[in-house]
Amino acid sequence: MTAIEFGLDTFGDVSLDDAGNLKSAGQVIRDVVEEAKLADELGLAGFNIGEHHRDDYAVSAPDTILAGIATVTKNIRLGTGVTVLSSEDPVRVYQRFATIDALSNGRAEITAGRGSFIESFPLFGYDLDDYHVLFEEKLELLVQLLKENAVTWSGTTRASLTNQQVYPKTERGRIPLRVGVGGSPESVLRAARLGIPMALAIIGGDPARFAPYANLYRETLEKTGQPQLPISIHSPGHISDSDEQAIGEQWPHYQTAFGRIGRERGWGPTTKMHFISEVNGGSLYVGSPETVARKIAYAITSLGASRFDLKYANGPMPHSKTMKSIELYATKVVPMVNELLTEARV
Repeated sequence: MTAIEFGLDTFGDVSLDDAGNLKSAGQVIRDVVEEAKLADELGLAGFNIGEHHRDDYAVSAPDTILAGIATVTKNIRLGTGVTVLSSEDPVRVYQRFATIDALSNGRAEITAGRGSFIESFPLFGYDLDDYHVLFEEKLELLVQLLKENAVTWSGTTRASLTNQQVYPKTERGRIPLRVGVGGSPESVLRAARLGIPMALAIIGGDPARFAPYANLYRETLEKTGQPQLPISIHSPGHISDSDEQAIGEQWPHYQTAFGRIGRERGWGPTTKMHFISEVNGGSLYVGSPETVARKIAYAITSLGASRFDLKYANGPMPHSKTMKSIELYATKVVPMVNELLTEARV
């Protein structure tokens, strides 16, 4: 069995300082750099930054932050979670990540997706009625660009390209790409048809309910004559010394973040009962290292995944607590998961 990889995701949630005051976006971004440095020092495989255009997230340009992180880290791979490709220019995405790849000596990665927020569409002049065609056309173009050959492409979402070279070229010849999938069979089929590794965003419910999507992906790859490709999992969580402490630290910040999203989308109130339900049997990885390790091992086994990325900051959690969570994830949870998976194979 292929070795499991473990990474981290962040959206740059605007956080509180230890006195309970909201930090500036600038300080949050500097905190993200420190969190990435710690993850690198502790030997984690990847660090991914999401893109948003709202006041509760500090990061609207993840690639710029990744370029900065590239210069202060040595080994960790640097990617997005996700690049909102529908409102981006794939040519510029390629160029920026080729630059990050140069700065990092070959550690850049891209996870392309549609995202779960729509703020980027009016901001950059795109029509939500074109939601599907924007992503489909731009993903196909990005796949071509990442081959680093001359590109000929035409579509309805940007200017055509004819035998066009795009620069800079990378030293290794290709930047790895994943496509973020939130649970749509059409998205699974698209990823398989294009031969792109799939990143499943599982933010609620038993992760085993996504097993049909993992199976559909593998079956489609086989039917289309392609090699099997890795599946990764993205899920939120927080780790502390005990279950009680982790729940106490995460709940108020979870309520703040998801309560706001729920109000914006017309959902019911965010209750502690729902929160505890997700902690106990869903896709919220909150608890002691032992508890979180068991949940991660279960998710990986249920889906046959080869990578797990923990979204370690959820709501305005203070930086000091997210740093502790990262440390426990790398030094305790990851070894425990590997041990549990090894025992399960014996």
